[in-house]
Amino acid sequence: MKYSGFNPNEEFFVDMQRCIGCKACEMACAECETNGQEPMIHVNYVDRASTVQTTVQVCMHCEDPVCANVCPADAISKDEFGIVHTANTERCIGCSNCVMACPFGVPKKEENYDLMMKCTMCYDRTSVGKKPMCATVCPSGALFYGTKDEIQEMRPNSTPVNTFIFGKETVNTKVNIMMPKGSSELVIF
Repeated sequence: MKYSGFNPNEEFFVDMQRCIGCKACEMACAECETNGQEPMIHVNYVDRASTVQTTVQVCMHCEDPVCANVCPADAISKDEFGIVHTANTERCIGCSNCVMACPFGVPKKEENYDLMMKCTMCYDRTSVGKKPMCATVCPSGALFYGTKDEIQEMRPNSTPVNTFIFGKETVNTKVNIMMPKGSSELVIF
């Protein structure tokens, strides 16, 4: 599936410190026709007992997606643009292997559909040159879809990072997290 409107220079950037917990991204995502009115992006509290700080949880679109690798039905695919798609409804057997394997905890099994669903970076929009719904409505700039040059101009004291270290495993992603300037990876303990 190839669309002429896809711009390979545009990327998704998440700046966790800017999330204000308004959930506009969740509402916009739920309005997408391809999701069945379910948000594929999630706003979570960091530690509700001690802070109101929230974070955004979105599919990171891994270069080597473990969710797809552990799927026994070959229901999850990654395309030539690096987008890891939600499970194919005709193939998904609802086993939840992908849910348990994802290091970022992104895929969710929707019990109503007996199907794994996750963010596809609004492929129906990005493939025709539009921005993902969540990035178009985020009032604080926690979510941005554009070029690295644009984000560097907007955030001169931050660096986009898409390399994550989980113990001995290195995971590279299509989605970037904004980190302090000069950062090259995020080590997760």
